[in-house]
Amino acid sequence: MKKHLFFLLGSLLLATQARAQTSGRIQYEVAQRIEPGQMRIVMNGQEVKPGSPDYPTDLPDSRNSQLTLSFAGSYAKEEVEAPMMRTVMNGPNSAPEVTRIARPFSEAVYLNLGERSSSTVFTVKDQQTAATTTYRADSPLPAAPAGWQLGTQTKKIAGYTCRKATATHKKMPYTLWVTTDLPFTYSPVKELTPDKGVVLALESDREQYRATKVNLQAVPEAEVRPSGEAKKVSPEELKDLREKTLADMRQRMMEDGPLRGRP
Repeated sequence: MKKHLFFLLGSLLLATQARAQTSGRIQYEVAQRIEPGQMRIVMNGQEVKPGSPDYPTDLPDSRNSQLTLSFAGSYAKEEVEAPMMRTVMNGPNSAPEVTRIARPFSEAVYLNLGERSSSTVFTVKDQQTAATTTYRADSPLPAAPAGWQLGTQTKKIAGYTCRKATATHKKMPYTLWVTTDLPFTYSPVKELTPDKGVVLALESDREQYRATKVNLQAVPEAEVRPSGEAKKVSPEELKDLREKTLADMRQRMMEDGPLRGRP
């Protein structure tokens, strides 16, 4: 009896410590489907469109990346690791040469979980002067999805018990796994954020996210809050800046030779 009581008290203590620890990091593995129109194919300095006889047939159908969520108190920061790939085609029968291309910008999303708002911070580097400029766009987080259904099925993900949920986003059904054992509310897809809990996995025919590691550790709050030095722009202006930066990079890649590139 004493052993059972000790085990119960120990379990309660560990659960209390986990809830009291309000900072840490979550690692997600991400896979997203690539549509043919999303990939820019250039061969011999000319863009090749889907349906063309020269259009490659061995293109990947998905893009893999890693999302890191750092959180502390009511604040969090998302960072995505997804480098561009450059593939040089030296001839119709030659093996492609694939290299990773560093992006000329960095981007992070800061979340105010209490106020349900986000700030996207975009830093771009001038390729000629090496000077950097930082922009910031603020926006509210979207409301919880309509038709959210929380089931009774459970499973463990990254050491946490999750309940199965279903929802629809952009006319596509999603399956989600949500834990309430972490002291905040979050989803890697903002339009699929529950009223309570952290989404540790979600999947549809379009994309998949799965938490591979949850580390409860000390994270300074200053690390997950945006600085006030960035130039304020609207979300639309930030989108234009990102697209222009990527377009300039693709143009430089095209000038270097035949390639296959994608963001």
